[in-house]
Amino acid sequence: MPDRTHTRLELAYLIVTGTTTAPRALELARALLDQVPQVLTLMTPNAARVIAPRDLSAITGTRLIQSYFDEAILPRPPEGLVMVAPCSFNSLNKLAAGVADNLALSLVAEAIGRLTPVVVAPSLNAPLLAHPLTSASMAALRGWGVSVVDPEDDGSGPRLARTDVIMTEAARRLASWRPVPGSSGRAP
Repeated sequence: MPDRTHTRLELAYLIVTGTTTAPRALELARALLDQVPQVLTLMTPNAARVIAPRDLSAITGTRLIQSYFDEAILPRPPEGLVMVAPCSFNSLNKLAAGVADNLALSLVAEAIGRLTPVVVAPSLNAPLLAHPLTSASMAALRGWGVSVVDPEDDGSGPRLARTDVIMTEAARRLASWRPVPGSSGRAP
């Protein structure tokens, strides 16, 4: 059973997926470090096609996790806020379907099951945002208590929400999380 004697989550996970906005993960990692002392970063296999792992690992206060055997997540990943940003269409729909076919998505699935705070910020273009499965997947995640930060349109089409919008939701989830002795409960 998780140790819930602390009253604040001191760790965040940044899950980066393979979208054209993946390079914004550097900005998001730095912003998360303003809220928690340590950020563990994980990438889906497609993320490495659009952002170099070395760039993510170069940020002081972060650690790039690339293996199920990394000591930072053994024997079970410690509780922490989980942020999936940017979240691709593929990863959004996998999460909603319960597909955890890589380390990054497995960690998110565990967090949902452990009832720790999860924030998902999809980065979708107009056709993918309009796809019928998108709204169904977002609704499913919200129904499980996951915060979904909708894409924003700056006039050139929908894209990943601004960092300040994503971080406001992360701060809200961190502030509202409370340990529940003897259970794995999440604040709304």
